[in-house]
Amino acid sequence: MTKLFIADLHLDETRPAITDLFERFLAGPEVRGADALYILGDLVEAWIGDDDDAPLPSRIASATRGVAEAGIPVYFMAGNRDFLLGEDFAKRAGMQILPDGVVHDIGGERILLMHGDVLCTDDTAYQAVRAQVRTPQFKAQMMAMTLDQRRAFAAKARADSRAYTGKTDETIMDVNADAVARAMRDAGVRYLVHGHTHRPAIHEFSLDGENARRIVLGDWYEQGSVLEVDPGQARLRGLTLA
Repeated sequence: MTKLFIADLHLDETRPAITDLFERFLAGPEVRGADALYILGDLVEAWIGDDDDAPLPSRIASATRGVAEAGIPVYFMAGNRDFLLGEDFAKRAGMQILPDGVVHDIGGERILLMHGDVLCTDDTAYQAVRAQVRTPQFKAQMMAMTLDQRRAFAAKARADSRAYTGKTDETIMDVNADAVARAMRDAGVRYLVHGHTHRPAIHEFSLDGENARRIVLGDWYEQGSVLEVDPGQARLRGLTLA
């Protein structure tokens, strides 16, 4: 049966059409007829904590819980926008949290699953910030703030991110080929699926003399994007808003 992969939805209350598309997709026959759904990070534009009382987290939890209650496993891997999402929300949402860099056997193929940001090693400024915000100390500081303070912090972080990406060479923000090869060798795989870069594509290449494949998931800013994996084949396709 088909395994479905999505990432980089960046759900946000300012883009309600994308949230509507997400809900329709999860309630539709494609997901309900699948064997599993994988969400590989950046489900939301900014996650400020499992105690967020805004409407959007509740809508997300209802949609994913519906899939899980239909008997389809929902796997979630944190990205750079939702690394504060924890077990409390995952339980409410019916999701199983996966560590970044996990290997799953899918249709007889061992596939390395990543969000993808750790592969962008040429972007040294980003990697420095990533290392700082993933520490237990930073997370504790964030959760000690009030919800309003966290919302203000997240808004500033998003603005800073937009300013940074707007002035940074796109090639620097893409994955590094050596980092990709190293991650695949370390995991003992020849198949990698990741998101983060918003450059959907299926890359076929040679790794240590063997055929290898890297699939990049698309973002959900203007449309939806889903990867369908069946035994022996993979298809990337878009989802229209209409």
